[in-house]
Amino acid sequence: MVSAGGVQGKMTMSTLKELMDWRYATKKMDPAKSVSEENVEAILEAIRMAPTSSGTQPFEVFVVTNDDMREKIRKVGWDQSQITEGSHLLVFAAWDNYSAERIDAVRAHMEELRGENPMLGQYYENLKSVYLPREETVNHDHAARQAYIALGFAMLAAAELGVDSCPMEGFDANAVDEIMGLKELGLKSVTLLPLGYRQEGADWLLPMPKVRKAKDEMIKKIG
Repeated sequence: MVSAGGVQGKMTMSTLKELMDWRYATKKMDPAKSVSEENVEAILEAIRMAPTSSGTQPFEVFVVTNDDMREKIRKVGWDQSQITEGSHLLVFAAWDNYSAERIDAVRAHMEELRGENPMLGQYYENLKSVYLPREETVNHDHAARQAYIALGFAMLAAAELGVDSCPMEGFDANAVDEIMGLKELGLKSVTLLPLGYRQEGADWLLPMPKVRKAKDEMIKKIG
């Protein structure tokens, strides 16, 4: 079983299943319990290390602990209590569009760490030729999908640390963007992830069994 501190030591297929069984979309968090900064940083590192298309990492993550801002977000977030009852609220905000400047910055960072490489340079020039002519909405949607990859890493990292979370799309993204001033940063909020600890005895979902499709219904093998 997964303890309050998570599964310790090397992760195996057995412990991975335990983590996935233990975690759930926590509906009621205990406002008296706070996630340690050490654990928050570990979750953020999992986000930072998550893979993204062409290594662009086209999103930013905001760690919101300000009570006033979280109250405002809760009002435009279907009044979901986890937004304010958790100790930390992660806001994933994707690029509003790809630009030559943004892609060039990715390339420059690559070259700083790996050295100049003509093939690398050509790759990102080709990327610009594909991305830049596309509609802004197409590019933003692509960037948002990269943020969702990182969201999955964050939830699993949180579970490994015994931290509860709840991924959220139920909010007015335009309102959150305005509250946080994201438009001026060239960003759009795409998902929220409150972090905290389940309030046992108060969360209706906690005792419920997980409901998932049968493996043979979801997985199709083509040999």
